[in-house]
Amino acid sequence: MQFPTPLQSATLVKRYKRFLADVICDDGRELTLHCPNTGAMTGCAEPGWTVWFSDSGNPKRKYPCTWEWVESDRGHRIMVNTGRANALAQEGIEAGLLPELAEYPNLRREVRYGQENSRIDLLLQGEGLPDCYVEVKNVTLLEEDGQGYFPDAVTTRGQKHLRELMAICAEGERAAILFIVPHSGIDRVAPAAHIDPDYARLCREARDAGVGFFALSCALDPHQARPLHLLPVTLD
Repeated sequence: MQFPTPLQSATLVKRYKRFLADVICDDGRELTLHCPNTGAMTGCAEPGWTVWFSDSGNPKRKYPCTWEWVESDRGHRIMVNTGRANALAQEGIEAGLLPELAEYPNLRREVRYGQENSRIDLLLQGEGLPDCYVEVKNVTLLEEDGQGYFPDAVTTRGQKHLRELMAICAEGERAAILFIVPHSGIDRVAPAAHIDPDYARLCREARDAGVGFFALSCALDPHQARPLHLLPVTLD
């Protein structure tokens, strides 16, 4: 996934009001970025870290620049723009990086489904194949050495998605959770039972109901974000 133009770097001053971040550019300019991440961003937004941002070039936007990823004090590159996750998931599937999902020739995004008024991130379809509903989650929480967790805060929305996917499996279709991991310090993923025990419990129930769980690492640089390879997922 290429960024429209090469990203620019700056130093993070603070993130606030969820959607805003103040930075100081390399030339000394002070700038407010749009922060497209509604999560807690634990371990992703420390003052003094280097942020990389895109510039829309649109003067009509109140905040024309968007925070894309950050480099931590340990040198880890972390994508904070959660809006990129679906594109990375699609790119990974179409590139054949997830063999269990590679047989589907058709992919649709943001399709309504379920009994709780949901939209599936990716719907995979193919003649003679059961539909496969793929829910994409962005993983950026690193706690132990190499261990990534999702979520970084209690997620009733994520719990709903798991219930929806279990219902899909009960109807004879396929379903999967795909953890996108745009964090260079994470080499394995697990549900954050210490943060949201209900989500972790539902993950185990979903697995037993037939929902697949996958994690895909991603690489970041000022020009692009790209999927790399599968990572292990532990649910117990």
